[in-house]
Amino acid sequence: MATARKTPAKKTVAEKAPAKKAVPKLKVTANPKDAATKRGEPYVSVVTVEIDPDNVQNGAFELDWNDIFVAKLMKAGYKGKDDAQVVDQWFHDICRNVLMENFEQWEANQAPENRISRKDLGNGRAEVS
Repeated sequence: MATARKTPAKKTVAEKAPAKKAVPKLKVTANPKDAATKRGEPYVSVVTVEIDPDNVQNGAFELDWNDIFVAKLMKAGYKGKDDAQVVDQWFHDICRNVLMENFEQWEANQAPENRISRKDLGNGRAEVS
């Protein structure tokens, strides 16, 4: 007579499925120029700066602006045939102001013996030392 042997049952462990990685939700935002325009604010930005590789003292700036910025400049007294000329006049003024501030600071830092003084003597005459 044959006897049946009990065979132990195989243990199986259920594997956990890997956790799904959260996919970040993309936010659709307007570019800064469009956002400023939508808020009714003036906008100007330096887009690129080009430097002449043969002469690093020469270069150019590319600016981007909105109509509100141009209107503000025109209200402040800037004039031109088109928006680019109005913005160009403003940018030249900004550069001139930076240059003048730097020159004034340089002049103030000069040693007293290197300063030129002018004394009005009257009658169209002056003493310079």
